[in-house]
Amino acid sequence: MSAQMPGAATGLLLQVDQLNAWYGEAHILFDVGLEVRRGEVVALMGRNGAGKSTTLKAIMGLVERRKGVVQFMGQNIAQADAWRIARLGLGYVPEERRIFSALTVLENLEVGRQPPRRWADGSLASQWSVDELLAFFPNLAAMPQRPGGQMSGGEQQMLTVARTLMGNPYLVLLDEPSEGVAPVIVEQMAQMILQLKQRGVSILLCEQNLHFARLVSDRAYVLEKGTIQFAGSMQALIDEERAGAKRIGV
Repeated sequence: MSAQMPGAATGLLLQVDQLNAWYGEAHILFDVGLEVRRGEVVALMGRNGAGKSTTLKAIMGLVERRKGVVQFMGQNIAQADAWRIARLGLGYVPEERRIFSALTVLENLEVGRQPPRRWADGSLASQWSVDELLAFFPNLAAMPQRPGGQMSGGEQQMLTVARTLMGNPYLVLLDEPSEGVAPVIVEQMAQMILQLKQRGVSILLCEQNLHFARLVSDRAYVLEKGTIQFAGSMQALIDEERAGAKRIGV
């Protein structure tokens, strides 16, 4: 398929409707619906076990048993293989990071390389180089030849994001970036997301840290037991939490 995609003329990158997913006989997601538009950071929030990571995996084609509508850049990807979805320009940063521990930082980045992408009108959508990414992630620039297995958890998280950006995605699915990393890295990740947004990268962020999400997100959805229980602005969610809704357990 061409790197120049027909969708997003209306600004709508991802549209999910009535998404259901199962692990074996266990029904995890129930008619989940959400949207992400060009230039947005959207938070998918909820407690542990609510179905946040499963939602991202189902969108990305990593859950074998799934049904529903998943439109990306105007194309139906509901039953597409994960590698085909990635080729279309949907990036995925898993919570588990999954870097190649025996490869260096630079080698990990090369693994993710895909051609530049353009919008339907011909304008450049995404074009990242190794030099740009090392400038964007100073921690990685300080260790270009370090094997991935010898990096801290926060450094591995940054490397996974950088490797995903080497694929020049239109949209990034980012799973729990603040989980299990030092507070200083959490702040760096927040600044990174804001800078990515300034560069036009759209992000669907899976998160349960309300403080982190409010720093970077425009809108939010909240999952409870596999169903969407809230959809609105981030400020509206914060107001509900302050009023005692406690949808996220904070």
